[in-house]
Amino acid sequence: MTPPALDPPRVNILGVGISALTLDQTVEQLLAYIENREPVYVVVCPVYTVMLCQTSDEFRAIVNKAALVTPDGMPLVYLCQALGYPDTTRVYGPDLMLAFSQRAADCGCTNFYYGAAPGTPEAVADSLQQRYPGLEIVGTYSPPFRDLTPEEEDEIVEMINAANPDVVWVGIGSYKQEIWMHRFRARLNAPVLIGVGAAFDYHAGLKKQAPMWMQRHALEWLYRLLKEPARLWQRYIINNPMFIMLVFLQLTGLVRFPLDTGDDGD
Repeated sequence: MTPPALDPPRVNILGVGISALTLDQTVEQLLAYIENREPVYVVVCPVYTVMLCQTSDEFRAIVNKAALVTPDGMPLVYLCQALGYPDTTRVYGPDLMLAFSQRAADCGCTNFYYGAAPGTPEAVADSLQQRYPGLEIVGTYSPPFRDLTPEEEDEIVEMINAANPDVVWVGIGSYKQEIWMHRFRARLNAPVLIGVGAAFDYHAGLKKQAPMWMQRHALEWLYRLLKEPARLWQRYIINNPMFIMLVFLQLTGLVRFPLDTGDDGD
């Protein structure tokens, strides 16, 4: 019997409650949510998402309402460790997909892949099923690259609910996927929704991940910047120094960043 899902401690980083936990603990939490049929969504949170939260109170509240906000990025891991949770490890979207898929293949948890370009979710499904025989995938869908009409939203909800997955993996990019999970959470029967960003492209073989030594030393941003400078220069050249400055202001007490879920009375 899977134990009840716990509420992992949150570390306040610029007003975002980062869940202080390990990759293995995250997988156990997901299994507990599924066992209990507890409707949740999970944000896999890099520095970029933390910085997006600085631009919108509404978006920050959406992120903070997630059942888990995992530290996807070594700067967040280092901060969690420094602020009293030394066992915290990185919970990186592609790694979380692999770790959960391995367990799901054994326990029979079912998966639905939503996002990315046409053909990509199917490639992810093929790749993970080859890697983990027995992994049950009950559906895939690549949404149009535009706002959905109300009729399309209804069709997507009906399609996913008919497939009856335990987990819906959402890969439509940071900001969009968090908003999508928040909007659709009440309409979907799947107990767990997880936003994993570019993990679909990695597992479909469309992009290469940074070497492990760069991931371990918080240099993945540099690898990605060198690969896609036109798309990512603003994200890293502007956001990273700004993140460092804001964290300094928080740690020195010069600026307060209260946790906020947008609920009255919080």
